[in-house]
Amino acid sequence: MAPTDLPYKRILLKLSGEALMGRFDYGFDPENVNRIAYDIKKVLDDGIELCLVIGGGNIFRGNLGAAQGIDRPTSDAMGMLATVMNSLAVQSALENIGVATCVMSSIEIHAICEPYNRRKALRHLEKGRVVIFAAGTGNPYFTTDTAGVLRACEMNCDVLAKGTKVNGVYSADPIKNQNAKHHPYLSYERVLRDNLNVMDTTAVTLALENKMPLIIFSIKEAGNFAKVLRKEGIFSYIHSEN
Repeated sequence: MAPTDLPYKRILLKLSGEALMGRFDYGFDPENVNRIAYDIKKVLDDGIELCLVIGGGNIFRGNLGAAQGIDRPTSDAMGMLATVMNSLAVQSALENIGVATCVMSSIEIHAICEPYNRRKALRHLEKGRVVIFAAGTGNPYFTTDTAGVLRACEMNCDVLAKGTKVNGVYSADPIKNQNAKHHPYLSYERVLRDNLNVMDTTAVTLALENKMPLIIFSIKEAGNFAKVLRKEGIFSYIHSEN
């Protein structure tokens, strides 16, 4: 499929922090980060503009910190800083293979990344740079999934692609239940109604209200990101009932 035949011009890729861990139980695996960087480059080579939001759960989870007695806003701020660390790691991997990348943070950290500015982010994308949005929304009580949908809407993306451990949405956890049914196409309304484990309800509701399509796919297999965007392989597509 030629680049001009692809259905998407601009995409936001949402990755969990766990997607970076690879062989390890904590932090990130450089080999795995480099492999994801090459997967991203393949999509760029197809002529697609790309931005990212990366979680921080491989380093610190705000809700778990709060459960251990840390003040929730403080704990969430710590989680936001974890996303900055992951964003810098992915930026380094991308730039090592020649991909121009900019990290923009919702928390101002001028020494290492740009403060988030929508107009500047759009210009970066138009110039072919990958933009990584760090520090979530910059506010406590909001997940990076919600930040991903928010940034996808602000950047006028055609779709949000969420790379996970499994190749789509299932009726139950397919790792624990071999009889779990895969849903190739489903609506935001069904995700909310059946409480399917895709994103938190705030993120799904925001996608529904702004008609931001969601693709759920596995980021574990090399090259799968580009394949899914070409509508190959196994994935789930979430859209509106109307």
